Formats: sequence, structure tokens, C-alpha cells
Amino acid sequence: MNLIFFDGAERVHLLPFTFTRPCAELRIGILTIREKWQACFPQSACYYHTQPYLHKKFPLVVKEGDILINGTICPTNELVKEIKELKPGEALLQNDLLMAACLNSSKELDEENIKAHYTCKTTASVNHIQVKRVWDIFSQNGKAIEEDFERLTKGRTSAPLNNTNRTVNPERIFVEEGARVDFAIINASAGPVYIGKEAEVMEGTIIRGPFALCEHAGTKMGAKIYGPTTIGPHCKAGGEVNNSVMMAYSNKGHDGFLGNSVIGEWCNLGADTNNSNLKNNYQEVKIWSYASERFVKTGLQFCGLMMGDHSKAGINTMFNTGTVVGVAANIFGPGFPRNYIPSFAWGGAGGFDTFQLPKVVEMAKAMCDRRKVEFTKEDEEILEHIFQETQKNRFWEKQ
Repeated sequence: MNLIFFDGAERVHLLPFTFTRPCAELRIGILTIREKWQACFPQSACYYHTQPYLHKKFPLVVKEGDILINGTICPTNELVKEIKELKPGEALLQNDLLMAACLNSSKELDEENIKAHYTCKTTASVNHIQVKRVWDIFSQNGKAIEEDFERLTKGRTSAPLNNTNRTVNPERIFVEEGARVDFAIINASAGPVYIGKEAEVMEGTIIRGPFALCEHAGTKMGAKIYGPTTIGPHCKAGGEVNNSVMMAYSNKGHDGFLGNSVIGEWCNLGADTNNSNLKNNYQEVKIWSYASERFVKTGLQFCGLMMGDHSKAGINTMFNTGTVVGVAANIFGPGFPRNYIPSFAWGGAGGFDTFQLPKVVEMAKAMCDRRKVEFTKEDEEILEHIFQETQKNRFWEKQ
């Protein structure tokens, strides 16, 4: 059977990150949501019931008996057991939330139709993680790192750390083969520390778990990392980082503070870029919601920067508390820019122009080439769609 991940009502609440990917491709903990499920169903292929403009890159193939899974939900042993027991025409719900279904037909992908016509069972799982809002990605990251750490390391032995390093609670530190760690201080007393394949922890790095450094990622010399933090595959992290998630192929290579934040793929934060994660009056943080088209309460006192894929910040950029940056924005200049920056914005506190699509594609290709990754026609078409879809948000074009 295949696994089919569907984007439910939460998808619009997870923009700008779901502009460029299905919900199941969000990274929380060490793995993406899809990778977590694939580890539980290793023989199954994975497909996506997502936005039509994403289907070339994230295809959909369906047959009877396939399992439909809500792409915002992370697996637990209880959930996996319940899903494996589903028969065609049966669905698993929590209250009114469709969590999974065993398909009767390749044409039955509509969530409301399944809830109306399938035999619905209520899940017994209560401890699973669901990513409903963008801030869940960092606020639930500690629990997700713990779960992924157990998933990835159970029954395995860590590669050894050399004697240049100093560790606390070393039994909760796992280093994959090929990783390089020298002259680091690693404290796993508050949560596990995972160092992925071919990752590098440079000299002078100080790490407090929970922490995940994914494959081919690296910390720069003297980096200070507070958990729960994830540095995704091929990312670089320097300076001070606290309770943040960098998804993949993004860089924060220099000094500056990143806290309670989520950074998408192919982003770059210039030297001495800083974000605020706490308001001066200590009040609850509000951030821009694409679903409500207004600022909404997060319920959090600490909330920093949400930055969509392919966005960049020049040196000395300052982001205010709870700033949301869309896809392919280029931010620079003195002062604090507004705390909602639409996709394809070019500028900063002094105002914005439009980062025109041909220039965006040129930039994206150059960054991908630098990492020896192909920027495909499908990637370009996705950016073209987002450029058109987000035109309504670029207020300066209407002036």
C-alpha cells in the first residue's frame, strides 16, 4: 500500500512554508513529517494530495487500499498500530479531525466525503504532535526531537566522540558515521543531541540539547546553540541560536541572534542579522495569519521570525518580534522593517519594490548551483504560481 498525505484545513495556517511544499514535508524534530511516517512504513511509497500547482514536484498516485494520512500529524506507536488495522472503507478520527483512512477507491480523497460515508473509528492516541500553526514548528520541536532521537537511534551505537570534546550526559548524544566534532562542549542533560551523517561541529561550538544537526549541516566556530533547535540538512548555523528550526539548505553563517523562529529552505541571513523574540512589554506575541489576513494571537510570550523559502536578509538586518516573511523576499537596510513582509518584496524599513520573477529565478538557480542541486523547471513553475497568487499582498503595487 502507498501512503497518501493530504493537506487539510491547516494548510493555509502554515503559510508561508506551505506555499512551496505539502504539509507533510515540513521539518519538525530531526525528520520531516513524511520521513517519520516512512520510517514506520518502510515498504510503502509516499504521495501527496496537495495543491494542484505542487503536483509535478510532489505527485499523486492512488489505488484502492492505500492509506490517506493527515500531513500535519506526526506518528506515534499507537497511531501506527491503529492505522495498520484499518480496512478499506474505514477512517480514523479525533473529534471531527480526519487523521487517516484506508481508501475504498482511488477516487475517494475528499475529506468530508470520507467522514460522511466511511466507518469512522475514534483514535485512542492523545500524545501525538500535530502542526496546526507555524509557531508549533518551534514550540513543539523539543518533543519532536525526543521522539525522532528514539526512532533513529534505537538499538544502534553512536560513533565515538574524540577526546577534544567535553560532554554532559554522553549517553544521550548520538553521532552518525562521517560526522566531524572537535573541541565542542555538548550538554545533553536537558534533551538529546543528534549529529547527522557528514555533519560538522566546528571548534568552540557550545550546544545544549535538545538539538539536531542533520546530515551535511554544520555549526560555525564559536556558535552557541540552545535547544530545542534543529539545523536541517545542508544548513549552516553560527552566532547564537535558540529554540529554532532551519529546514534545509539555509545559512546563518555569522554572529547575530535567531530565536523562537522557523527558517525555510534556501534562505540566507546576512552577518549580524538579529531577530527579537520578546516584546518590550512582555505581552503575548501576535503574528500575521494568511488564513485570517490579519494579525492573530499566538498564545506565546516568545515568538521570533517566520521566513519562507528563498528569502534573504542583508547584513545588520533587524527583525521585530513575530515577523512573518513570505517567499523570495530580499530584505536589507537600516531600521526595523514591518513585521509582515509579503512574498517577492525587495527593500526594508524605507519601503518596498517588487523582486521581479526573472531575478528571483536567477538568484535561486545560482544558490542551487553553489550547492550542486538542480533548480528544476518544476521549481520555477512553483515560484511563478506563488508570484501570481501573492500579488494581492504586495500593497505597494496598488499605490
